[in-house]
Amino acid sequence: MQEISAADHAAFGAGGVDMADHLVRQSGLRVEFERRRGRGAGLNPSGRFEPFSRAAFDDGWSTVEDLPPFRTDVQVERPKTIITRNSSPDISFDRSINPYRGCEHGCVYCFARPTHAYMGLSPGLDFESRLFAKPNAAALLEAELSRPGYEVRSIAIGTNTDPYQPVEREWGIMRQILEVLEAANHPVGIVTKSALVTRDIDILSRMAAKGLAKVALSITTLDRKLARTMEPRAATPSRRLDAVRKLSAAGIPTMVMTAPIIPGLTDSEIERLLDAAAAAGAREVGYVLLRLPLEVSPIFKDWLLRHYPDRYRHVISLMRSMRDGKDYDAEWGKRMRGTGPYAMQIRRRFELAARRLNLNEERTRLRTDLFTPPRGAGVQLSLL
Repeated sequence: MQEISAADHAAFGAGGVDMADHLVRQSGLRVEFERRRGRGAGLNPSGRFEPFSRAAFDDGWSTVEDLPPFRTDVQVERPKTIITRNSSPDISFDRSINPYRGCEHGCVYCFARPTHAYMGLSPGLDFESRLFAKPNAAALLEAELSRPGYEVRSIAIGTNTDPYQPVEREWGIMRQILEVLEAANHPVGIVTKSALVTRDIDILSRMAAKGLAKVALSITTLDRKLARTMEPRAATPSRRLDAVRKLSAAGIPTMVMTAPIIPGLTDSEIERLLDAAAAAGAREVGYVLLRLPLEVSPIFKDWLLRHYPDRYRHVISLMRSMRDGKDYDAEWGKRMRGTGPYAMQIRRRFELAARRLNLNEERTRLRTDLFTPPRGAGVQLSLL
């Protein structure tokens, strides 16, 4: 997807739909609406590691075949380990679990989209329709927790793709993982956009009573129409707030993440989002600024041109003003919050609203002293 030049604006007006169609027609990447109905991305570009790039186009001879709609396909992935380690200095955890690869929610801004390129697939529509499930995740976790010398720290789940995305209803991998963690008294922190998390209130409430569990609901907007186009298969904002109420009522420490904040599109809702979070029972809140690494940038820009063409230039200009003139800056300490006057204004608004609502007065710290290594099936027992 190429940048919009002054000539483009002069030819097509101030960010109209005709301009978006012109640019995508030049790129040859956009997928027909009927094929991608109910999906977030409008593009399906080849992964960055592929030697060839392919795109369908009409050569004038009416030879373009009618391709079927994108349907969710789940393949089984059997990794050798399930706990992923990281040493990033600007996040609060050093280990995480991803029960699935790819995410059916289809959030157009998802920073995890580029990871699908490692599978030889597109970060576009493939990311939200061609998924991988890890049915042996619970068994792997049990084995890894039982290893001699395992050092207990909170495990984060939902950091890359959502563990409660729609396919979890069928596969149930997340619940199996929680059963292993509960049996071992192992701390866990969960991030999700799905109301399906309330299915596991029974396990989470028991763990929370011991100081072993907390949940964060990601809520980007209260505008249902915007959410439907931006996060097409995630729970509606009202259902996410209802999940916050149910989790809080069950005694589970619950946080609301306004992530991502999109400048010029959702930043006007900061105060209302925090009001709604506090009213639903959340005691902690946080935010992350829009991140557009690698292939996410053209996918998001295409979405913005299709749905909010009148805001395109304003949103991109504000975003770049917080990223040193670039679409994205991956530097530690900058990638989550941005820099510059507008980023500072967002930070201050968020802090003041949280203080007014008595949010973030205490941070939930999960216990690690209750851990008991698993001794279940598939775990090698000690000789003595």
